[in-house]
Amino acid sequence: MIITNYMRDEHRECDTLFAKAEEAVALAEWSVAGERFLAFANDTIRHFKKEEDELFPAFENQTGNAQGPTMVMKYEHEQIRDLIGKMAASIEAEDKDAYLSLAESMMILLQQHNMKEEQMLYSMCDRALPQALKEETLEKMKAVTI
Repeated sequence: MIITNYMRDEHRECDTLFAKAEEAVALAEWSVAGERFLAFANDTIRHFKKEEDELFPAFENQTGNAQGPTMVMKYEHEQIRDLIGKMAASIEAEDKDAYLSLAESMMILLQQHNMKEEQMLYSMCDRALPQALKEETLEKMKAVTI
């Protein structure tokens, strides 16, 4: 469960940053909201990069399947990136209503996405990848920057 545990913990960290940004927006603390949202966006994008650059290729190479669950996750990453851009624009415009509306969509999308990864894909990775490859992939993921 080396992959599952590591990536699940990252999801929780991103969720916490997301909630803190939303809290600042709700209070119209725009400077704080911008800083918190940037932290959420950066951590989320770095998390996606870990998956797309390291974990997904390792899984695809090991299983020979690039058209299955990883393809779906990459598509959802694009949807989330698009929402991140729209949310950043709403903070820049200091538009609380727009941000909170987008945040609701983001929360639903992230919950569904994370559940699929945590309950299916990560456990598939933990089962499919040999221990040495899991450890190597984990070390590469830890080194990813944006």
